[in-house]
Amino acid sequence: MLDIKVVREDPTAVAAALKLKGYDFPVEPFLELDARRKQADIRAQSLLADRKSASKKIGELVGQGRSVDEAKAEVAELLEKIGGEINTATEEARQAQEALQAMLLATPNLPDARVPAGETDEDNQEVLTWGTPKAFDFKPLDHVDIGELSGQINAAMAGKITGSRFTVMSGAIARLHRALVQFMLNEHTAVHGYTEVYVPYMVNRESLVGTGQLPKFEEDLFHIQGDQDYFLIPTAEVPVTNMARDRIFEDQEFGELGMRYVAHTPCFRSEAGSYGRDTRGLIRQHQFEKVELVQLVRPSQSDEALESLTAHAEHILQLLNLPYRKVILCGGDLGFGAQLTYDLEVWLPGQDAYREISSCSNYGAYQARRMQARWRNPETGKPEPLHTINGSGLAVGRTLVAILENYQEAGGSVVVPEILRPYMQGLERISAEQ
Repeated sequence: MLDIKVVREDPTAVAAALKLKGYDFPVEPFLELDARRKQADIRAQSLLADRKSASKKIGELVGQGRSVDEAKAEVAELLEKIGGEINTATEEARQAQEALQAMLLATPNLPDARVPAGETDEDNQEVLTWGTPKAFDFKPLDHVDIGELSGQINAAMAGKITGSRFTVMSGAIARLHRALVQFMLNEHTAVHGYTEVYVPYMVNRESLVGTGQLPKFEEDLFHIQGDQDYFLIPTAEVPVTNMARDRIFEDQEFGELGMRYVAHTPCFRSEAGSYGRDTRGLIRQHQFEKVELVQLVRPSQSDEALESLTAHAEHILQLLNLPYRKVILCGGDLGFGAQLTYDLEVWLPGQDAYREISSCSNYGAYQARRMQARWRNPETGKPEPLHTINGSGLAVGRTLVAILENYQEAGGSVVVPEILRPYMQGLERISAEQ
Protein backbone atom coordinates (compact mmCIF):
# COMPACT_ATOMS: atom_id res chain seq x y z
CA MET A 1 0.00 0.00 0.00
CA LEU A 2 1.19 3.49 -0.78
CA ASP A 3 2.28 5.75 2.05
CA ILE A 4 -0.71 8.05 2.54
CA LYS A 5 1.67 10.84 3.57
CA VAL A 6 3.31 10.66 0.13
CA VAL A 7 -0.08 10.73 -1.57
CA ARG A 8 -1.25 13.70 0.51
CA GLU A 9 1.95 15.60 -0.20
CA ASP A 10 1.50 15.51 -3.97
CA PRO A 11 -1.42 13.42 -5.28
CA THR A 12 -0.94 14.82 -8.78
CA ALA A 13 2.66 13.53 -8.90
CA VAL A 14 1.44 10.13 -7.66
CA ALA A 15 -1.17 10.04 -10.41
CA ALA A 16 1.43 10.96 -13.02
CA ALA A 17 3.76 8.15 -11.85
CA LEU A 18 0.95 5.59 -11.91
CA LYS A 19 0.12 6.52 -15.50
CA LEU A 20 3.23 4.48 -16.40
CA LYS A 21 1.34 1.41 -15.15
CA GLY A 22 -1.76 2.42 -17.06
CA TYR A 23 -3.60 3.29 -13.84
CA ASP A 24 -5.70 6.42 -13.38
CA PHE A 25 -5.44 7.47 -9.76
CA PRO A 26 -8.63 9.29 -8.60
CA VAL A 27 -7.05 12.52 -7.37
CA GLU A 28 -10.25 14.50 -6.73
CA PRO A 29 -12.09 11.70 -4.87
CA PHE A 30 -8.97 11.17 -2.76
CA LEU A 31 -8.76 14.86 -1.86
CA GLU A 32 -12.47 15.01 -1.06
CA LEU A 33 -12.33 11.94 1.17
CA ASP A 34 -9.21 13.14 2.94
CA ALA A 35 -10.73 16.58 3.54
CA ARG A 36 -13.89 14.98 4.89
CA ARG A 37 -11.87 12.79 7.24
CA LYS A 38 -9.80 15.74 8.43
CA GLN A 39 -12.84 17.96 9.03
CA ALA A 40 -14.61 15.20 10.94
CA ASP A 41 -11.48 14.59 13.06
CA ILE A 42 -11.15 18.28 13.84
CA ARG A 43 -14.84 18.48 14.72
CA ALA A 44 -14.55 15.44 17.01
CA GLN A 45 -11.50 16.89 18.79
CA SER A 46 -13.24 20.24 19.25
CA LEU A 47 -16.31 18.52 20.68
CA LEU A 48 -14.15 16.52 23.09
CA ALA A 49 -12.73 19.80 24.36
CA ASP A 50 -16.27 21.18 24.68
CA ARG A 51 -17.31 18.12 26.68
CA LYS A 52 -14.37 18.58 29.03
CA SER A 53 -15.28 22.23 29.54
CA ALA A 54 -18.97 21.43 30.01
CA SER A 55 -18.18 19.10 32.88
CA LYS A 56 -16.83 22.11 34.81
CA LYS A 57 -19.92 24.24 34.36
CA ILE A 58 -21.87 22.88 37.29
CA GLY A 59 -19.95 25.10 39.70
CA GLU A 60 -20.39 28.12 37.43
CA LEU A 61 -24.13 27.60 37.22
CA VAL A 62 -24.47 27.19 40.97
CA GLY A 63 -22.49 30.41 41.38
CA GLN A 64 -25.04 32.08 39.10
CA GLY A 65 -27.87 31.12 41.48
CA ARG A 66 -28.97 27.76 40.04
CA SER A 67 -29.63 24.89 42.37
CA VAL A 68 -27.24 22.00 42.30
CA ASP A 69 -29.88 19.73 40.78
CA GLU A 70 -30.75 22.25 38.09
CA ALA A 71 -27.09 22.76 37.28
CA LYS A 72 -26.47 19.00 37.05
CA ALA A 73 -29.53 18.50 34.84
CA GLU A 74 -28.53 21.30 32.47
CA VAL A 75 -24.96 20.04 32.20
CA ALA A 76 -26.16 16.47 31.70
CA GLU A 77 -28.37 17.60 28.82
CA LEU A 78 -25.47 19.49 27.26
CA LEU A 79 -23.15 16.53 27.69
CA GLU A 80 -25.68 14.23 26.05
CA LYS A 81 -25.98 16.60 23.09
CA ILE A 82 -22.21 16.92 22.74
CA GLY A 83 -21.83 13.14 23.08
CA GLY A 84 -24.21 12.57 20.18
CA GLU A 85 -22.33 15.07 18.03
CA ILE A 86 -19.02 13.40 18.93
CA ASN A 87 -20.41 10.02 17.87
CA THR A 88 -21.61 11.50 14.58
CA ALA A 89 -18.25 13.16 13.84
CA THR A 90 -16.32 10.04 14.86
CA GLU A 91 -18.44 7.87 12.57
CA GLU A 92 -17.98 10.29 9.68
CA ALA A 93 -14.21 10.19 10.21
CA ARG A 94 -14.25 6.39 10.41
CA GLN A 95 -16.24 6.02 7.19
CA ALA A 96 -13.96 8.43 5.35
CA GLN A 97 -10.87 6.62 6.64
CA GLU A 98 -12.27 3.24 5.55
CA ALA A 99 -13.00 4.64 2.10
CA LEU A 100 -9.46 6.01 1.89
CA GLN A 101 -8.09 2.64 2.98
CA ALA A 102 -10.14 0.83 0.35
CA MET A 103 -8.94 3.29 -2.30
CA LEU A 104 -5.29 2.77 -1.36
CA LEU A 105 -5.68 -1.02 -1.21
CA ALA A 106 -6.88 -0.90 -4.82
CA THR A 107 -4.03 1.38 -5.93
CA PRO A 108 -0.87 -0.17 -7.44
CA ASN A 109 2.63 0.49 -6.20
CA LEU A 110 4.59 3.38 -7.66
CA PRO A 111 7.06 2.25 -10.34
CA ASP A 112 10.76 2.72 -9.80
CA ALA A 113 12.41 5.51 -11.79
CA ARG A 114 14.30 2.84 -13.79
CA VAL A 115 11.09 1.29 -15.18
CA PRO A 116 10.84 1.97 -18.93
CA ALA A 117 7.69 3.26 -20.55
CA GLY A 118 5.62 0.76 -22.51
CA GLU A 119 2.30 -1.06 -22.61
CA THR A 120 3.01 -4.75 -23.29
CA ASP A 121 5.74 -7.35 -22.87
CA GLU A 122 7.01 -6.35 -26.32
CA ASP A 123 8.16 -3.08 -24.71
CA ASN A 124 10.27 -4.77 -22.02
CA GLN A 125 13.98 -3.95 -22.21
CA GLU A 126 16.58 -6.66 -22.55
CA VAL A 127 19.34 -6.40 -19.95
CA LEU A 128 21.46 -9.40 -20.94
CA THR A 129 21.50 -12.77 -22.64
CA TRP A 130 23.31 -15.86 -21.38
CA GLY A 131 24.20 -18.96 -23.31
CA THR A 132 23.77 -19.82 -26.96
CA PRO A 133 20.68 -21.64 -28.22
CA LYS A 134 21.63 -25.08 -29.51
CA ALA A 135 21.64 -25.66 -33.24
CA PHE A 136 19.81 -28.93 -33.95
CA ASP A 137 20.38 -31.03 -37.07
CA PHE A 138 16.69 -31.98 -36.94
CA LYS A 139 13.48 -30.06 -36.37
CA PRO A 140 13.15 -29.82 -32.58
CA LEU A 141 9.92 -30.96 -30.99
CA ASP A 142 8.08 -29.09 -28.30
CA HIS A 143 7.70 -30.64 -24.85
CA VAL A 144 4.17 -31.85 -25.53
CA ASP A 145 5.27 -33.98 -28.46
CA ILE A 146 8.28 -35.26 -26.50
CA GLY A 147 6.01 -36.20 -23.58
CA GLU A 148 3.52 -37.93 -25.86
CA LEU A 149 6.25 -39.96 -27.58
CA SER A 150 7.37 -41.30 -24.23
CA GLY A 151 3.83 -41.53 -22.88
CA GLN A 152 4.94 -39.71 -19.75
CA ILE A 153 3.00 -36.43 -20.13
CA ASN A 154 -0.73 -37.03 -20.39
CA ALA A 155 -3.11 -34.06 -20.60
CA ALA A 156 -6.03 -36.26 -21.69
CA MET A 157 -5.81 -38.30 -18.49
CA ALA A 158 -5.75 -35.12 -16.40
CA GLY A 159 -8.72 -33.82 -18.37
CA LYS A 160 -10.70 -36.92 -17.43
CA ILE A 161 -9.66 -36.65 -13.78
CA THR A 162 -10.16 -32.91 -13.42
CA GLY A 163 -10.41 -30.78 -16.57
CA SER A 164 -8.36 -28.62 -18.91
CA ARG A 165 -5.02 -27.10 -17.95
CA PHE A 166 -3.97 -29.99 -15.75
CA THR A 167 -1.38 -32.68 -16.51
CA VAL A 168 -0.47 -36.16 -15.37
CA MET A 169 3.26 -36.95 -15.48
CA SER A 170 4.72 -40.39 -14.99
CA GLY A 171 7.91 -42.38 -15.16
CA ALA A 172 11.25 -40.68 -15.68
CA ILE A 173 9.69 -37.31 -16.50
CA ALA A 174 7.87 -37.31 -13.16
CA ARG A 175 11.19 -38.22 -11.51
CA LEU A 176 12.90 -35.36 -13.36
CA HIS A 177 10.26 -32.95 -12.12
CA ARG A 178 10.90 -34.11 -8.54
CA ALA A 179 14.67 -33.97 -9.05
CA LEU A 180 14.46 -30.34 -10.12
CA VAL A 181 12.71 -29.42 -6.87
CA GLN A 182 15.38 -31.08 -4.75
CA PHE A 183 18.19 -29.62 -6.83
CA MET A 184 16.84 -26.07 -6.55
CA LEU A 185 16.23 -26.32 -2.82
CA ASN A 186 19.71 -27.66 -2.20
CA GLU A 187 21.35 -24.85 -4.18
CA HIS A 188 19.35 -22.08 -2.54
CA THR A 189 19.89 -23.36 0.99
CA ALA A 190 23.48 -24.66 0.84
CA VAL A 191 24.94 -22.13 -1.62
CA HIS A 192 22.76 -19.01 -1.47
CA GLY A 193 22.01 -19.02 2.24
CA TYR A 194 18.21 -19.27 2.27
CA THR A 195 16.31 -20.91 5.10
CA GLU A 196 13.90 -23.54 3.81
CA VAL A 197 10.34 -23.24 5.11
CA TYR A 198 7.29 -25.43 4.68
CA VAL A 199 4.11 -23.39 4.57
CA PRO A 200 0.34 -23.96 4.18
CA TYR A 201 -1.08 -24.29 0.68
CA MET A 202 -4.24 -22.48 1.80
CA VAL A 203 -4.31 -18.97 3.24
CA ASN A 204 -6.89 -16.64 4.69
CA ARG A 205 -8.17 -13.44 3.13
CA GLU A 206 -5.94 -11.24 5.28
CA SER A 207 -2.82 -12.89 3.89
CA LEU A 208 -3.84 -12.20 0.30
CA VAL A 209 -4.68 -8.58 1.14
CA GLY A 210 -1.24 -8.32 2.73
CA THR A 211 0.65 -9.34 -0.41
CA GLY A 212 -1.68 -7.48 -2.76
CA GLN A 213 -3.71 -10.20 -4.55
CA LEU A 214 -6.86 -8.97 -2.80
CA PRO A 215 -9.10 -7.16 -3.17
CA LYS A 216 -8.35 -6.51 -6.84
CA PHE A 217 -7.54 -9.98 -8.23
CA GLU A 218 -9.98 -12.33 -6.56
CA GLU A 219 -11.10 -13.77 -9.92
CA ASP A 220 -7.58 -15.12 -10.44
CA LEU A 221 -7.75 -17.18 -7.24
CA PHE A 222 -9.32 -20.47 -6.27
CA HIS A 223 -11.66 -19.80 -3.34
CA ILE A 224 -12.32 -22.77 -1.07
CA GLN A 225 -15.99 -23.53 -0.55
CA GLY A 226 -16.89 -24.14 3.08
CA ASP A 227 -17.09 -22.57 6.50
CA GLN A 228 -13.56 -21.08 6.33
CA ASP A 229 -12.72 -18.11 4.11
CA TYR A 230 -9.66 -19.79 2.63
CA PHE A 231 -7.95 -19.56 -0.76
CA LEU A 232 -5.49 -21.87 -2.50
CA ILE A 233 -2.16 -20.07 -2.81
CA PRO A 234 -1.25 -18.61 -6.22
CA THR A 235 2.42 -18.62 -5.16
CA ALA A 236 4.47 -19.35 -2.03
CA GLU A 237 5.17 -15.61 -1.91
CA VAL A 238 1.84 -15.24 -0.07
CA PRO A 239 2.35 -17.51 2.96
CA VAL A 240 6.11 -16.91 3.21
CA THR A 241 5.90 -13.11 3.10
CA ASN A 242 2.99 -13.15 5.54
CA MET A 243 5.22 -14.78 8.11
CA ALA A 244 6.23 -11.16 8.79
CA ARG A 245 2.66 -9.84 9.09
CA ASP A 246 1.87 -7.85 12.27
CA ARG A 247 5.44 -8.16 13.52
CA ILE A 248 8.17 -5.75 14.55
CA PHE A 249 11.66 -7.15 13.98
CA GLU A 250 14.60 -5.91 15.97
CA ASP A 251 17.50 -4.89 13.77
CA GLN A 252 19.73 -7.71 15.01
CA GLU A 253 17.18 -10.26 13.78
CA PHE A 254 17.98 -9.30 10.19
CA GLY A 255 21.64 -10.14 10.36
CA GLU A 256 23.90 -8.54 7.77
CA LEU A 257 21.82 -9.25 4.64
CA GLY A 258 18.29 -9.53 5.97
CA MET A 259 16.12 -12.65 6.10
CA ARG A 260 16.11 -15.14 3.25
CA TYR A 261 13.49 -17.85 2.84
CA VAL A 262 12.92 -20.51 0.20
CA ALA A 263 9.83 -22.68 -0.13
CA HIS A 264 8.63 -25.33 -2.55
CA THR A 265 4.86 -25.40 -3.01
CA PRO A 266 2.21 -26.16 -5.55
CA CYS A 267 0.57 -23.02 -6.93
CA PHE A 268 -3.04 -22.65 -8.05
CA ARG A 269 -4.31 -20.02 -10.49
CA SER A 270 -7.57 -19.68 -12.35
CA GLU A 271 -5.82 -17.91 -15.24
CA ALA A 272 -9.02 -15.91 -15.67
CA GLY A 273 -7.32 -13.31 -17.85
CA SER A 274 -5.53 -15.74 -20.15
CA TYR A 275 -8.40 -17.37 -22.03
CA GLY A 276 -7.09 -18.97 -25.21
CA ARG A 277 -3.39 -18.42 -24.35
CA ASP A 278 -0.91 -21.28 -23.94
CA THR A 279 -3.57 -23.96 -23.95
CA ARG A 280 -1.05 -26.55 -25.14
CA GLY A 281 1.31 -28.18 -22.66
CA LEU A 282 2.76 -27.14 -19.31
CA ILE A 283 3.33 -23.43 -19.84
CA ARG A 284 0.10 -22.15 -18.30
CA GLN A 285 -1.57 -24.60 -15.89
CA HIS A 286 -4.14 -24.24 -13.13
CA GLN A 287 -1.82 -26.24 -10.87
CA PHE A 288 1.96 -26.05 -11.05
CA GLU A 289 4.96 -25.99 -8.73
CA LYS A 290 7.55 -23.37 -7.91
CA VAL A 291 10.54 -22.93 -5.72
CA GLU A 292 10.01 -19.43 -4.38
CA LEU A 293 12.63 -17.05 -2.97
CA VAL A 294 11.66 -14.32 -0.48
CA GLN A 295 13.90 -11.72 1.15
CA LEU A 296 12.91 -9.38 3.99
CA VAL A 297 15.40 -6.56 4.29
CA ARG A 298 16.13 -3.09 5.59
CA PRO A 299 14.95 -0.36 3.18
CA SER A 300 18.55 0.58 2.37
CA GLN A 301 19.22 -2.99 1.17
CA SER A 302 16.28 -3.62 -1.14
CA ASP A 303 17.97 -2.71 -4.44
CA GLU A 304 20.91 -4.96 -3.60
CA ALA A 305 18.52 -7.69 -2.47
CA LEU A 306 16.68 -7.68 -5.81
CA GLU A 307 19.97 -8.03 -7.67
CA SER A 308 21.13 -10.90 -5.45
CA LEU A 309 17.81 -12.75 -5.59
CA THR A 310 17.70 -12.45 -9.38
CA ALA A 311 21.29 -13.70 -9.59
CA HIS A 312 20.33 -16.73 -7.47
CA ALA A 313 17.56 -17.62 -9.92
CA GLU A 314 19.96 -17.07 -12.84
CA HIS A 315 22.47 -19.39 -11.19
CA ILE A 316 20.02 -22.29 -11.44
CA LEU A 317 19.61 -21.69 -15.18
CA GLN A 318 23.37 -21.47 -15.61
CA LEU A 319 24.02 -24.72 -13.75
CA LEU A 320 21.46 -26.39 -16.01
CA ASN A 321 23.12 -24.75 -19.04
CA LEU A 322 19.81 -23.35 -20.26
CA PRO A 323 20.12 -20.26 -22.47
CA TYR A 324 18.09 -17.34 -21.17
CA ARG A 325 17.69 -13.63 -21.30
CA LYS A 326 17.00 -11.07 -18.58
CA VAL A 327 14.56 -8.22 -19.19
CA ILE A 328 13.33 -5.31 -17.10
CA LEU A 329 9.55 -4.98 -17.29
CA CYS A 330 8.02 -1.85 -18.75
CA GLY A 331 5.32 0.05 -16.86
CA GLY A 332 2.42 -1.59 -18.66
CA ASP A 333 3.73 -5.11 -17.96
CA LEU A 334 4.80 -4.41 -14.36
CA GLY A 335 2.86 -6.23 -11.66
CA PHE A 336 0.33 -4.52 -9.40
CA GLY A 337 2.48 -4.42 -6.26
CA ALA A 338 5.96 -4.36 -7.80
CA GLN A 339 8.08 -1.24 -8.15
CA LEU A 340 10.75 -2.96 -10.27
CA THR A 341 10.79 -6.43 -11.87
CA TYR A 342 13.31 -8.51 -13.78
CA ASP A 343 11.92 -11.38 -15.85
CA LEU A 344 14.14 -14.31 -16.73
CA GLU A 345 13.08 -15.88 -20.02
CA VAL A 346 14.42 -19.29 -20.96
CA TRP A 347 14.99 -20.34 -24.58
CA LEU A 348 12.52 -22.97 -25.81
CA PRO A 349 13.62 -24.43 -29.15
CA GLY A 350 10.26 -26.15 -29.64
CA GLN A 351 8.63 -22.72 -29.67
CA ASP A 352 11.62 -20.88 -31.18
CA ALA A 353 11.15 -18.24 -28.50
CA TYR A 354 12.17 -17.07 -25.05
CA ARG A 355 9.49 -17.68 -22.41
CA GLU A 356 9.26 -16.42 -18.83
CA ILE A 357 10.57 -18.81 -16.20
CA SER A 358 11.04 -16.42 -13.29
CA SER A 359 9.81 -12.99 -12.22
CA CYS A 360 11.93 -11.27 -9.56
CA SER A 361 10.42 -8.17 -7.99
CA ASN A 362 11.19 -5.49 -5.45
CA TYR A 363 8.00 -4.42 -3.68
CA GLY A 364 9.67 -1.79 -1.51
CA ALA A 365 7.50 -1.05 1.52
CA TYR A 366 4.25 -1.68 -0.40
CA GLN A 367 3.47 -5.15 0.98
CA ALA A 368 4.93 -4.34 4.39
CA ARG A 369 2.48 -1.46 4.89
CA ARG A 370 -0.42 -3.72 4.02
CA MET A 371 0.86 -6.39 6.41
CA GLN A 372 2.17 -4.09 9.16
CA ALA A 373 5.53 -5.83 8.80
CA ARG A 374 8.12 -3.58 10.41
CA TRP A 375 11.69 -3.42 11.66
CA ARG A 376 13.01 -1.19 14.40
CA ASN A 377 15.43 1.37 12.98
CA PRO A 378 18.33 1.44 15.47
CA GLU A 379 19.10 5.06 14.57
CA THR A 380 15.66 6.30 15.63
CA GLY A 381 14.44 3.47 17.84
CA LYS A 382 11.14 3.58 15.91
CA PRO A 383 9.47 0.86 13.83
CA GLU A 384 9.19 1.45 10.09
CA PRO A 385 8.11 -0.75 7.17
CA LEU A 386 10.66 -3.29 6.02
CA HIS A 387 11.10 -4.07 2.32
CA THR A 388 10.04 -7.29 0.59
CA ILE A 389 11.61 -8.94 -2.46
CA ASN A 390 10.52 -12.19 -4.09
CA GLY A 391 10.94 -14.28 -7.19
CA SER A 392 10.83 -17.79 -8.59
CA GLY A 393 13.95 -19.80 -8.25
CA LEU A 394 12.53 -21.39 -10.49
CA ALA A 395 9.10 -22.33 -11.82
CA VAL A 396 9.54 -26.11 -11.79
CA GLY A 397 7.21 -27.05 -14.66
CA ARG A 398 8.70 -24.48 -17.03
CA THR A 399 12.21 -25.60 -16.10
CA LEU A 400 11.15 -29.15 -16.96
CA VAL A 401 9.82 -27.89 -20.29
CA ALA A 402 13.13 -26.14 -20.99
CA ILE A 403 15.17 -29.28 -20.25
CA LEU A 404 12.95 -31.51 -22.40
CA GLU A 405 13.24 -29.14 -25.35
CA ASN A 406 16.89 -28.08 -25.01
CA TYR A 407 18.27 -31.55 -24.20
CA GLN A 408 16.21 -33.52 -26.73
CA GLU A 409 17.66 -35.88 -29.30
CA ALA A 410 16.36 -37.03 -32.64
CA GLY A 411 13.50 -39.43 -32.06
CA GLY A 412 12.29 -37.76 -28.87
CA SER A 413 14.69 -39.07 -26.24
CA VAL A 414 16.09 -36.54 -23.74
CA VAL A 415 19.55 -36.36 -22.20
CA VAL A 416 19.43 -35.76 -18.45
CA PRO A 417 21.63 -32.77 -17.50
CA GLU A 418 24.72 -34.05 -15.76
CA ILE A 419 24.12 -31.99 -12.62
CA LEU A 420 20.72 -33.67 -12.16
CA ARG A 421 21.87 -37.27 -12.58
CA PRO A 422 22.66 -37.81 -8.88
CA TYR A 423 19.03 -36.88 -8.18
CA MET A 424 17.90 -39.36 -10.84
CA GLN A 425 19.82 -42.37 -9.49
CA GLY A 426 22.36 -41.98 -12.28
CA LEU A 427 19.84 -42.01 -15.14
CA GLU A 428 21.45 -40.43 -18.23
CA ARG A 429 18.67 -40.50 -20.80
CA ILE A 430 14.87 -40.44 -20.84
CA SER A 431 13.28 -42.47 -23.60
CA ALA A 432 9.92 -43.90 -24.45
CA GLU A 433 10.79 -47.14 -22.71
CA GLN A 434 11.15 -45.38 -19.34
